[in-house]
Amino acid sequence: MEQFPAVLLLEDGTVFIGKSAGKIGTTTGEICFNTGMTGYQEIFTDPSYFGQLLVATNAHIGNYGTHAGETESGSIKIAGLICKNFTWDYSRQQATESIQEYFEREGLVGISDVDTRAIVRHIRDKGAMNAIISSEITDVAELRKILDQVPPMEGLELASKVSTDKPYTQGSPDADFRVAVLDFGVKQNILDCLVERGCYLQVFPARTPLEEVLDWKPDGVFLSNGPGDPAAMDYAVATAKGVLALNLPLFGICLGHQLLALAVDIPTYKMHHGHRGINHPVKNLRSGKCEITSQNHGFGVSPDALEAHADKVEITHLNLNDQTVEGIRVKNKQAFSVQYHPEASPGPHDARYLFDEFVGMIRKSKLAEQPV
Repeated sequence: MEQFPAVLLLEDGTVFIGKSAGKIGTTTGEICFNTGMTGYQEIFTDPSYFGQLLVATNAHIGNYGTHAGETESGSIKIAGLICKNFTWDYSRQQATESIQEYFEREGLVGISDVDTRAIVRHIRDKGAMNAIISSEITDVAELRKILDQVPPMEGLELASKVSTDKPYTQGSPDADFRVAVLDFGVKQNILDCLVERGCYLQVFPARTPLEEVLDWKPDGVFLSNGPGDPAAMDYAVATAKGVLALNLPLFGICLGHQLLALAVDIPTYKMHHGHRGINHPVKNLRSGKCEITSQNHGFGVSPDALEAHADKVEITHLNLNDQTVEGIRVKNKQAFSVQYHPEASPGPHDARYLFDEFVGMIRKSKLAEQPV
């Protein structure tokens, strides 16, 4: 397969020269890196990566090909890929096509044969920033003009761009529990984890009014993961506040965690370079146990504000690498959330107990409503 010269230009002027990967073209977004060694297809299709250029720290991408059943959404969601070795040949018997064929079919632009270790060290040093990849334009001055027009991630509302257009259901209508899922970019394996635990789901578009959600008569509400700045999502914060006022069981993951915090007046902030990988250690402060987690987020919940509001919000989980907040529970409400991804896909399954806790909360709530 013929490759062409490609250029990666970062917002601060740093340039890397490599070779084309995937579709020949130009793409822009915020550059970030993921430290996972496996699960690249699940990562590519995670809607939380919408608008981002992904640096893969594992040296080989494409070596086990792609498989139609290993996706977290209906299409690739990353804006572009940056990797060291981009492999057309694959050795897995179950694979259905090469990564090059997959990228060409999905229209994804990438760059390979660059020093990804140097790029990651640069991001860790300088922080997240916008970047541009091109395999059709090699003039850096021209690329700079395009890059200068790209808005920063902070302040961007992106969830509605990856959300479903219309409601849909998953699971059996005869299941024990009805859960309304607010789709801000939900991953398929989150839905699967809920269905496996006896939930019938109705997945609603991001901007669905609370009244419409309640008309479905859910037993609980789930706030999904997704891309963009949570502080730009007033509509979702209002929905979360409405659910809290009704004291319906409420569970949030990643972006959903940040939205729950905003709903109780805890601000969020843009992280220096975020957490993305499948080996982040988190401590459950309630049980004292630690778990290895899958993570993908560039925003966080303010720890100082949480301490100031300790009367109404409890910190339940902490990141052991940098002490950032990984989980909260609203006191006197049936509401909790985590910043990481308990469904994994890819990653360890240490935290899947959280789905059991959510279903247990719904079961308890339904029993309390039954007449004595």
